[in-house]
Amino acid sequence: MIEIRIDELLQNHGRSFYWLAKETGISHTTLWRLKKGKALGINFETLEKMCETLKCQPGDLLAHTNRRRISKTPRPKAARRSSKSLQVVR
Repeated sequence: MIEIRIDELLQNHGRSFYWLAKETGISHTTLWRLKKGKALGINFETLEKMCETLKCQPGDLLAHTNRRRISKTPRPKAARRSSKSLQVVR
């Protein structure tokens, strides 16, 4: 999984999340989705604006982890047997 390390970089620069949105012109919603791992991708223009504003390299902003993203899509339910369909054989 690729993580966006916005919080760490902002803390190092002594800046707020809202400051980043204002300085880059990137919507608060887009930044929030990146921060929370809800975004499915990031375009190069967004990445470039963030790097220019935070004076960093893309590798400072992105981190690869071994964790897997937890999917929010429901899985098909396993077939359940009702208690009425079970028969006891003696």
